[in-house]
Amino acid sequence: MSENAAPLRILLADDERMVRTALRAILGAEPDMEVVGEAATGAEAVPLIRELRPDIVLMDVRMPEIDGIRATEQVLAGMSDPPRIIVVTTFENDAYVYEALRAGASGFLLKRSGAEELVQAVRLVARCDSLLFPAAVRTLAASHAGRRAADDAARTLRARLSEREQAVLRLMTSGLANAEIAARLGVGPATVKTHVAGVLAKLGVRDRTQAVIAAYECGFVRPG
Repeated sequence: MSENAAPLRILLADDERMVRTALRAILGAEPDMEVVGEAATGAEAVPLIRELRPDIVLMDVRMPEIDGIRATEQVLAGMSDPPRIIVVTTFENDAYVYEALRAGASGFLLKRSGAEELVQAVRLVARCDSLLFPAAVRTLAASHAGRRAADDAARTLRARLSEREQAVLRLMTSGLANAEIAARLGVGPATVKTHVAGVLAKLGVRDRTQAVIAAYECGFVRPG
């Protein structure tokens, strides 16, 4: 982090105090991160997020009163510039996790993750230029979205995107970062960034995680 850069502002939402304490200790020790708030339930988290306006929220997927899925939906629907949300879960192949990603979460993190993995995940989601745990996201999308795939929807998506945007979307679903996509297509990173923005806008999604899910759900990308 440069001397003038503001630290990432992070809010923790988890019904277990010990989990919140551990997360605060790990993230608060980083010079480019600041934990600005904590919530024990989804019902507490939503108004606190709106008040404190953090950059990143670590949201437990299973909480009392309002779970992480509904809380994610409410936050993203009620804020003009919402934070990026990472859902925290015990099991990665969980229907709750997939529904949280569909609701707009930018990624997920396992509770058993180590301190280094946690810190890297927060920084990666903040950068927005690649998928968090791409293989796991693809597995979730393939197993849960395959039932929703439809040829007509895939044709509609292809008609909406230019050929280059389709190529970029396919590489996004492979988990490639912007720099890797640029190298694969032989173009500059700025060009890829423009194409990614076009894909997101035409699909009506806020980040590449939702773009990958949309690609699988409409059949643009097939499992396997």
